[in-house]
Amino acid sequence: MKTRKLGSSGLEVSALGLGCMRMSFGDSPVGDHQEMVDFIRKSVERGVTFFDTAEVYGPFTNELLVGEALEPFKGQVVIATKFGFNPDAEGKPRPGNPNSSPERIKQVAEESLRRLRVDAIDLFYQHRPDPNVPIEDVAGAVKELIQEGKVKHFGLSESSADLIRRAHAVQPVTALQSEYSLWWRSIEAEILPTCEELGIGLVPYSPLGRGYLTGKVDENTTFDASDIRSKNPRFTQEAIKANRSVLDLLGKIAGEKGATSAQIALAWLLAQKPWIVPIPGSRKIERLDENLGAAGIEMTASDLASIDEALSAITVVGGRY
Repeated sequence: MKTRKLGSSGLEVSALGLGCMRMSFGDSPVGDHQEMVDFIRKSVERGVTFFDTAEVYGPFTNELLVGEALEPFKGQVVIATKFGFNPDAEGKPRPGNPNSSPERIKQVAEESLRRLRVDAIDLFYQHRPDPNVPIEDVAGAVKELIQEGKVKHFGLSESSADLIRRAHAVQPVTALQSEYSLWWRSIEAEILPTCEELGIGLVPYSPLGRGYLTGKVDENTTFDASDIRSKNPRFTQEAIKANRSVLDLLGKIAGEKGATSAQIALAWLLAQKPWIVPIPGSRKIERLDENLGAAGIEMTASDLASIDEALSAITVVGGRY
């Protein structure tokens, strides 16, 4: 597996990471615990060294899974996790209830260290901006954790260019996590140039458009109520059918290169910048192997120009959320 460095930080990881959320959270049915432990370990055998989780996934169950699976590989892999949500009456963080106070950040760090079975968190992201806490205070809290040896690198997720700059001025930001794919490119206007200027790596989540860009979803596909796509505007029957032209484009290029649509979608991302590391989520070995194959596909300048030209004539139907 080829490796990449996340910006100018020196943090080196596999060219493709592994998003672990759906192994225990996000849709139904989730993976069997032991099967997912084995799956994560098989991904390490295949060269994956970058794993993404968060305290809110479960909550907690995903960090526990990742910690157990990767304990035998301590020092050989990079684990990214996230803070940023307030606990409810049961002590469980919930999305939509932000809390990035310095006290909460430090509490989450201690708890994540225990669940992940590590001595230091490799990459600690703010999961979402908190309108109630200045980003300078957030960066300062993580800076203190880095000085204490409990965190190695600071990350942000879904942040604006202004927030990135302000945070970076206090504590250098190693990576920004954001949705980015062939059919969600809004970060190209301001976010990507900011990352390039400041030497910040980009970690795209949902690089396969929540599965749509694999070509395996059509207007007859149904989603369980627990699946986030069941409420996603881009996964209505009408939108799936209307967006078929995106898949036709991917399929055409895939046929020319002897690849799959998913591999072309990932190869396109890898070709955008050398400091971009996508984290597709997988739960099946055949899908993992397919995704990892994207790292070996060369996308020429002509290929990229053709894709841009074709995409400029396509209007994607449906909002992101």
